[in-house]
Amino acid sequence: MDKKSAWIYCRIDAPEDTHGALKGQYERLETYAAQIGFAVVGSSQDLGSGLNFDRPGLQAVLEAAKAKSFQILLVDSVSRIGRDMAKTVNFIQTISDCGINIYSPMEGKIKPSDFAIPPFQLGQEGLL
Repeated sequence: MDKKSAWIYCRIDAPEDTHGALKGQYERLETYAAQIGFAVVGSSQDLGSGLNFDRPGLQAVLEAAKAKSFQILLVDSVSRIGRDMAKTVNFIQTISDCGINIYSPMEGKIKPSDFAIPPFQLGQEGLL
């Protein structure tokens, strides 16, 4: 059976990685990939704010996704993708539209529908 190809993406929101947090994320994701049976074919990382989606590492993920270079994106948690919920959901949808699944050891499979607002909740904030 062929292993699914995976890309590891890591991010910390510090200007430098003095405590080895990126390495820790990478190692956790590499271990997770091995446990599930994914073959890591690439990786990218960013040092910077999760509010900025113009990060080079995240752009590398998009380019590789559009080129169909991998099947699975591994992130430590959805917050590593970004801190702006609308942009994060848009990114997840874009990746999903490329036929790629996103997995996190903490959150399992991450899907665009995980962030959908149930219709019965729309507009209720004005009722409180």
